[in-house]
Amino acid sequence: MIEYVIESNPDDRVLNRASQIVRDGGLVSLPTETNWVICASPFSDKGLDKLYQIRNVDRHKHFTLLCNSFKKAMEIAFIEDSAYSVMKKIVPGPYTFIFEPQKKISKYLKASKMDHEVGVRFSPSVLLRKWLENFDDVLICTHLNHQMLGEEDESLPIYGALIEDSFSNSIDLILDPGEYNFLGQTTVVDWTSGAPEVIREGVGSTKIFQR
Repeated sequence: MIEYVIESNPDDRVLNRASQIVRDGGLVSLPTETNWVICASPFSDKGLDKLYQIRNVDRHKHFTLLCNSFKKAMEIAFIEDSAYSVMKKIVPGPYTFIFEPQKKISKYLKASKMDHEVGVRFSPSVLLRKWLENFDDVLICTHLNHQMLGEEDESLPIYGALIEDSFSNSIDLILDPGEYNFLGQTTVVDWTSGAPEVIREGVGSTKIFQR
């Protein structure tokens, strides 16, 4: 099902429905600043199974955790003061940060339990942040790509109706704000050593991590 929403002011009833769907083990798709993503609750085995099945990978692959506040992020990741002081200057923004996981999340995510890492992202997407506020917890997500949709031309835009055609039996709700401008890949920063290490340079500036 597609719900057409206003990016800056989505209907609370729609956000309530999206939150209930993931609580019940369902999947919700929406665009972020980087690309379209599919989201589930990381605390739902049913939802996690669906999310990994849709990507056709086992649960040892890492997916990103979406957070709306440092309070929620610190419930799932060990964020030291040095990391916090840097991050608060640049989030929300197009970054993914890698930390050691808290037990609250590693007992659900096999990848985090295996290698003691968890990826955290504070997206600037207004729609996503409003949904996270409504859901009042973290979400786990994976990106949608043209290959998953059976599209060979990667220059073609991805839109809600195309996702519904491809995943009508898998994705329970699509939040579609209409035309959307994507910035590009997130910059990935690994904090597990205690100091920032840029793993991938994306659209997020790396100047703040340079000594």
